[in-house]
Amino acid sequence: MNEMQKKDFLYECDRIDCKIAVFSGIMSGIIDIVFVNMPKNSLLGKIVDGQTDNIVKFIAKQCGWKPILGKENNIASAIGFLEKKFPVNYDMSSANYAINGFSMAPNNHHLKSLAHSPSPIGLIFSILDQFDGKASFVSDGKLIRIDAETQTLRGNNLLSKIFCGFCNWIGHIISDMAGSSGGRGNVNGGRGSGVAIPFFELFQFCNFGSFQVGKDRQTLATLMTRVFQEGYDLRFGITMSIPVILNEMFIRICWMIKRIFYHKLDWKYCIPRLEYKSFHKMLLIGNAGLCLLDSIDAGIRSGGNALNFVLRLNLIAWGRLIVLVMKYLMINHEKTFYEKNHEKNMLLIQKINEYKLILSRETKVFLREQQIILNNNFKLIDISLENKDENLLSDSLNNIVKIFGKDLPDCLITFNNFDKFVSDKNNTFVL
Repeated sequence: MNEMQKKDFLYECDRIDCKIAVFSGIMSGIIDIVFVNMPKNSLLGKIVDGQTDNIVKFIAKQCGWKPILGKENNIASAIGFLEKKFPVNYDMSSANYAINGFSMAPNNHHLKSLAHSPSPIGLIFSILDQFDGKASFVSDGKLIRIDAETQTLRGNNLLSKIFCGFCNWIGHIISDMAGSSGGRGNVNGGRGSGVAIPFFELFQFCNFGSFQVGKDRQTLATLMTRVFQEGYDLRFGITMSIPVILNEMFIRICWMIKRIFYHKLDWKYCIPRLEYKSFHKMLLIGNAGLCLLDSIDAGIRSGGNALNFVLRLNLIAWGRLIVLVMKYLMINHEKTFYEKNHEKNMLLIQKINEYKLILSRETKVFLREQQIILNNNFKLIDISLENKDENLLSDSLNNIVKIFGKDLPDCLITFNNFDKFVSDKNNTFVL
């Protein structure tokens, strides 16, 4: 199999590839509709919530949690232990925020508090707040920093303080991942209010738009706050990622198997990479199918209510689709840029070849002319020697020397000059 055929199989999708991608997108979309649904009605969400509780309890035990008899499976006790183990000064869910010009409630505290985000933004603001003794919040599209009640950053120098701040942030995120101890300890607390999906907090800066929620019109920031309050947190983000992962795994496996057993490619060519256009297109088709079914389901079952629409919308799938589209556009941009440069280079090469051809022709003509001159002068030399014509001989030799950019030396102009030159042992001849 030649290299061109291999490139065709790697970079071009056929009908089988497209059918596989469409099938994968439809199946993952059905899984999303039936098993993911919305936060409070999610079958997969209940499993993820249970596993999250188990992780929190396991980490609490590793950190020294020793529950009393009968409280071994009490998630509120484990969360409370971690909250005390990793205290932070910005954990102010019940403060009076009205005096600082904004409102906040315990069920949206983990969203509006930037340091509670499990993202690089959350880490930066957590370290900053612990150093400054402040708490950073977002409300009405504005960043608000207020004085914290305590200063808890430990350590003897800058590096140790940063390390302690990082550990506090990680530990506190884990403690809030399954909700707060107060919320989970309450009989009617339900699943509690966990931490936000990474970068979901940025919606709080989007204080614009007008979306229909019941009889009210609300901005995007307010809408996303209410979405979070309905359980759209990190745990549900993990739940939403399940059909996305299944879709991608199925496409990756099918793409690889088809290249190995159907196209008979070498193993080294069968590792799925986004650089392979056929694989990238399959992912695009599969994720587009998933997002299409997801949006249709959300649109039909939301009844025109923006809150219900977003609650049923799989933002993880849409985020993955956007990344794939951006990657595809970047690859196409690079390809277009390469093709334009390649076209310019080919035109330049064509011009160079044309100049070479012209120069070659001119060189051949010039060499022929010089050859004729040399031949004619060599004939004249023969004639001058036969007739002992010094002037003709001198002119002929001078014409030959001029071809090489020189002039005939005086010693060769006449026979007498040549005899005198040769008879003197001190003379040297340089042409």
